[in-house]
Amino acid sequence: MTKAPVTGDVTESAGGPGAEQRPAPVPASPAPPSSPASPAPSGTGTGTGTDDVIRTRGLTKRFRGGQLAVDGLDLTVPRGSVFGFLGPNGSGKTTTIRMLMGLIAPTSGSAAVLGEPMPQSVATVLPRVGALIEGPALYGFLTGRDNLIRFDAADPTADPRTRRGRVDDALERVGLSAAAGKKARAYSLGMKQRLGLAAALLQPRELLVLDEPTNGLDPQGMREIRALVREVAAEGTTVFLSSHLLDEIEQVCTHAAVMSRGRLLVQGTVAELAARAQGRLVVRTPDVAQAAEVLAARGVLALVPGDGRVDGELGTTGTAGAPAEEALPRLCAALVEAGVRVHGFGLERGTLEDAFVALTGEGFDVAG
Repeated sequence: MTKAPVTGDVTESAGGPGAEQRPAPVPASPAPPSSPASPAPSGTGTGTGTDDVIRTRGLTKRFRGGQLAVDGLDLTVPRGSVFGFLGPNGSGKTTTIRMLMGLIAPTSGSAAVLGEPMPQSVATVLPRVGALIEGPALYGFLTGRDNLIRFDAADPTADPRTRRGRVDDALERVGLSAAAGKKARAYSLGMKQRLGLAAALLQPRELLVLDEPTNGLDPQGMREIRALVREVAAEGTTVFLSSHLLDEIEQVCTHAAVMSRGRLLVQGTVAELAARAQGRLVVRTPDVAQAAEVLAARGVLALVPGDGRVDGELGTTGTAGAPAEEALPRLCAALVEAGVRVHGFGLERGTLEDAFVALTGEGFDVAG
């Protein structure tokens, strides 16, 4: 079953890639899900009184049968940030996004978007949000341009007098102007992703929520979407981006959070998260075995001899309890004194991927 846009530019689809989508007409003012109202997180008010565009406290979702999808989530997304939302398959990312957008109600806890409690305030919040969730829901029998016209007409805040111009601008921004007259059923998965993103960009929004926006795109298309995200952020829009591509998050995002098994492990700036990953000592030398022996004797851990190099971990302190940075010159001197030919020596910075693996204890599942 495929769900239509909820309101404005929020779209989701449960259909498979490439499937023709036939959404039902969009209600102008959707009713909030029928669940007990949760109080808004403290510090949120009626719109402009907070620097947090998204804020959750104890947000929990348990599905029928007892499956706990999101467990006590405390998430804070600063205004003006490009926020990466990371996690392996089944970690609760999409369930969290669906609760934030009012598509499903939480079991307990609270969420505020743009300073308003959700899902109680969907009718006032969603017109200020552009979102693409689980792929776009498209009318396959309509052209790309006509899909956008239909979506825009369903938005009660949209000015019909400027509709054609805004649709053309959105198509141009995502590189679909030449394909605007093709039926959506003939679009590739990447083209459908672009059209869904165009729908989210029909009007300036305070918040843009993107779930796997580069899914199905070739490398050039991925670069274009990353550039577009930066452009939108530079215009003052906060971007909340869920992605399985750690390199994408590191290139585009200013902040990030890591989810695992429904729980939030860590959040902060991307630089802070990457810094949590311990940098590795790298010695480039033709004397690999001798270098490994010298380093092991001086307390370097987890040594990995390779082709013309030896990698190892200094830990939080180096030799003789000295800070790692102070230990580096001593280690280099010891190698030289032992007759090791040192062609390169230093610490390689930890990456966001290193931090993710260290936090979750597992590799990254691209199906997440």
